[in-house]
Amino acid sequence: MRRAVSVFLNGMQPSRLAAVLTVWCLCLLYVLFQGGKTSLMLFSMVSLLSVYVIGAGFGGVRRVKAKRNILGDRDRRDQLHAGEQVRVRLDVNVPGLLPMPYLVVKEVLQRHNGDSWSFEDSIIPNMRGAGVLVFQTPPLERGRYAFAGTECISEDIFGIMEHRGRIEVNTEFRVLPRTVYIPKWNRNIHRSRLGGTHTTVSASRRETTQINGVRDYVYGDRISRIHWNATAKTGSWKSKEFEHESFPKTLIVLDGAQNAYVSDQQFEVAVSAAASLIEYGAKEHAGTGLFTATEEGKLFPPTEQAGERMRMIQHLVDVDYNRKGSLIAELERSYRHFPQGAVLLLISPMSGREASEVLRWVEARGMNPCFLQIMNPGGKPLRDESISILRSRGISCYSVSSLEELPAALGGGVA
Repeated sequence: MRRAVSVFLNGMQPSRLAAVLTVWCLCLLYVLFQGGKTSLMLFSMVSLLSVYVIGAGFGGVRRVKAKRNILGDRDRRDQLHAGEQVRVRLDVNVPGLLPMPYLVVKEVLQRHNGDSWSFEDSIIPNMRGAGVLVFQTPPLERGRYAFAGTECISEDIFGIMEHRGRIEVNTEFRVLPRTVYIPKWNRNIHRSRLGGTHTTVSASRRETTQINGVRDYVYGDRISRIHWNATAKTGSWKSKEFEHESFPKTLIVLDGAQNAYVSDQQFEVAVSAAASLIEYGAKEHAGTGLFTATEEGKLFPPTEQAGERMRMIQHLVDVDYNRKGSLIAELERSYRHFPQGAVLLLISPMSGREASEVLRWVEARGMNPCFLQIMNPGGKPLRDESISILRSRGISCYSVSSLEELPAALGGGVA
């Protein structure tokens, strides 16, 4: 019974509906007991007004149709990054012949962790009942987003009755982690146990003596690099292109301990650092993998395929710090699938003393350890003397408190 009454009212306020019906009943009684042209005319006008006021709620508002489009700062929906604003365009079509002075639209954007943002604005439909609502979200953090049901509110031209409708337009999108360009990564991996194409002893990617092709001359190239035969044939300066030494395979381990991070912002820096290093591996054509040490750890073996790298980035959208056990126990469950002789970069807020035990475990498994310490953003910088001890052992260690500090730290700047 209540559901039937609710459907009949369709969002109309019972007090206003009762007021309209009361006026109509009084006019009806006036016609029955008084009679005459005046009472009949008044009753006809009130009846028409009542039919319009009540009937408007069963018209266009209940049958509103909408279409939503999502565009990022670069007009691309599939490449939204954290910190970007999203432009939303909602095309609304209100069927029906009754005039509608305005339409209030309420949108609710929900994040996968429960956060939500609400937007409210009004549309003035044209004669065909069509209207467009365009709004912009605040800068969004990484995560999965979805729009809840859209609520539409309208009133008749007299402002007597309010009508509500609800439409469902399923729209979901993902916001990728922030990334920063890393020009160079200095790694100390001279203690690698494997040779061949999986190791390198240089801090940057050096060229070999094997010619790989010919490229256009770039100002500053040495005379010994000039390819004279190609220059003579083409009439323009050409230089020799040499093959580069192969980088070792790199496995990035993101620590997802629940009690390790002081704030969500600190964990976001860690996630963004991992995403930036994955993109750096793509730029250098180096095999890069990812292991997220969360409650349900997931491993992506090192690869150079663009599709697998995008899977890693997409996985970082949903990752959270929810692990309660120790990091070594989580690594033990998956280390059989870790590549031997690879560089294992640990991204964690733990101190150098705590990380030392983990890095010893890495060395014992035949891999080359690196450590990226994520400090608390906005907190007081702490001097960790154990980091210096790790560096004295030949382990590359870096320390950052924000994503902007990462390129300088990896490139040999002051950590």
